[in-house]
Amino acid sequence: MLYHLYQLLKDWDIPGLGMFQYISFRSGAAIIISLLITVGFGKSLIGFLRRKQIGEDVRDLGLEGQLQKKGTPTMGGLIILASIIIPTLLFARLDNIYILLMLITTVWLGLIGFLDDYIKVFLKDKKGLAGKFKILGQVSLGVIVAGTLYLSDDVLVRERSFSDDGMILKEMVVDSITGQKELQPITNDVKSTKTTLPFIKNHELDYGYFVSFMGESAKTWRWLVYALAIILIITAVSNAANLTDGIDGLATGTSAISGATLGILAYVSGNVIYAEYLNIMYIPNLGELTVFIAAFIGATVGFLWYNSYPAQVFMGDTGSLALGGILAVFAIIIRKEILIPILCGIFVVENLSVVIQVSYFKYTKKKYGEGRRIFLMSPIHHHFQKQGIPEAKIVTRFWIVGIILAVLTIVTLKMR
Repeated sequence: MLYHLYQLLKDWDIPGLGMFQYISFRSGAAIIISLLITVGFGKSLIGFLRRKQIGEDVRDLGLEGQLQKKGTPTMGGLIILASIIIPTLLFARLDNIYILLMLITTVWLGLIGFLDDYIKVFLKDKKGLAGKFKILGQVSLGVIVAGTLYLSDDVLVRERSFSDDGMILKEMVVDSITGQKELQPITNDVKSTKTTLPFIKNHELDYGYFVSFMGESAKTWRWLVYALAIILIITAVSNAANLTDGIDGLATGTSAISGATLGILAYVSGNVIYAEYLNIMYIPNLGELTVFIAAFIGATVGFLWYNSYPAQVFMGDTGSLALGGILAVFAIIIRKEILIPILCGIFVVENLSVVIQVSYFKYTKKKYGEGRRIFLMSPIHHHFQKQGIPEAKIVTRFWIVGIILAVLTIVTLKMR
């Protein structure tokens, strides 16, 4: 809103107003406001939740210190959502298609999580929102994201032009200031279903490749492959973040690390100079997402003020489903979704540990008549708790692993 206000008042020469044209300033302001909202209003929210007796109903799983958490206020994800949405509305360009998509994602998944928490807390149904409705909501969001990114005329990728023999086509360009002539690649902004593929030379993968054998009809089916991939990613990452939110500060801190990494990737992908230098996909108008991810980082870091061990509030599904979905959609928009298994490795391992545990238990029960387990308990953070490792140490170690994975994700830009 403040950017658009600047556009209206820029001819008035109001001192300081010009700062709002810069993404760097608006991103910095977004992260500060987000932190202030989370930390400043977090205590009031916790008090409100306590008065309304909106507390966590903890099942006894035999974990040390677990029963002490009973009654801890939940649904704290509301403050995370507010701390993301308010700064974004204030400082981001609201005519940017990517910002609008991220706002829709935040509200959409936040609402699904809120319904789940509401059923658990107020209706006293421990199962919460039926799984089929959660999946339906996530699939619907995937269709919206895929349709927007595929059909919108505002979603473009700058591609180089190649000759028939694979050589980059170039043209002579004259610098308007120096008058110096130089050859530059011929580029066009086009709609594309390409994404970044790590560790290979060309660094790109077109989803249309999987239906290329269909000839001319491949153009029709390409969107379906693209949409299915997006739906799978959103559903998987959103649910994985939900599983990770099992001990104090784990999902929040891990999300902050992943968000900061995605912010760096968004900035370089939306800057023509950095994109050219790194030889990565340049996406026009993408840099504006830096403002959104700055608010996201501020919200998650600020929430740790109250969510770190011992937690004074839990985010609930209101927060965890939204955090995972935001990371997934953000990665999809900046064409880095294939990097998610590396960047969100903590989420992936947590999810896999549950799948492995359940699958192995069912297999052994069918074969031997007695179910056996690989882990002491799943998700895997509970396995370490069962081993007697303090909760705070588990979280800190997972954060360290998350930072290592974040660095590796950035390094993949040059590893080919």
